[in-house]
Amino acid sequence: MHVFVTGATGWVGSMVVQELLGAGHRVTGLSRSREKGQALAATGATVLHATLDDLDALQRAAGAADAVIHTAFNHDFSQFAANAEQDRRAIEALGGALVGSSRPLLVTAGVALLAPGRVATEQDEASSDPSYPRRSEVMARTLRERGVRAATIRLPPSVHGLGDHGFLPILIRTARETGVSAYIGDGRNRWSGVHRLDAARVYRLALEEGVTQPAYHAVADEGVAFEELAKIIGRRLGLPVQSREASHFSWFSSFAGLDMAASSARTRELLDWQPTEPGLLEDLDQPGYFA
Repeated sequence: MHVFVTGATGWVGSMVVQELLGAGHRVTGLSRSREKGQALAATGATVLHATLDDLDALQRAAGAADAVIHTAFNHDFSQFAANAEQDRRAIEALGGALVGSSRPLLVTAGVALLAPGRVATEQDEASSDPSYPRRSEVMARTLRERGVRAATIRLPPSVHGLGDHGFLPILIRTARETGVSAYIGDGRNRWSGVHRLDAARVYRLALEEGVTQPAYHAVADEGVAFEELAKIIGRRLGLPVQSREASHFSWFSSFAGLDMAASSARTRELLDWQPTEPGLLEDLDQPGYFA
């Protein structure tokens, strides 16, 4: 299968490329950086030098592929609304190239806000509330209504592994800067997690299974209490572990206090997927996260 992958040099996308190539698929990967594009080419992938704003290039690449995986997203939270709109346009362009065919499109989204206060499942439907700017999953649903075989791979708040530049490093940096490893309230709000190598296998298996479901959950740890994350960070840094008001986390408080538990039972059954990499707590409790 020839697969076009956006975000092919990113944290998740690079592992998706590795997983696809290892299984014998051909990959064309999107890269906006010449330097990263060279590294991508060295893996055996074909490189498309473009950005998510190059909609014509995205459509041509999607039109030439047997399947499309969209992992790219600009995670600069200071421009979240603009980045979400860029993502919406890109998905619309990718899907437009697939209308009238049976070629699949996998879009990436998250489990946050799916089911606050309970464990989210694959059967939960993402809200179409216009107050939330990111429309990745809503766009996938719209494309399905147009006959595109589109589905969403939902990722947990922590897609971890050494070299992580996501939410766990933010918590570690906050602890260093404030002198305390904190949690909000009683610290029982839950974060789900997955190692990025395990996540990459979900993308491949979903493609090979035929993309028969609207949503798949690449979730290994269903829900780890936030306090447990704070305890490991505190022990590793030699800092006290204490409850704090949400404001302690500044702009990150809305994420730190969320309850984001999610099940992947349906995905495991359908894809015969079992995570094999270290879990969230085991992975965090490594010197490499604190180097």
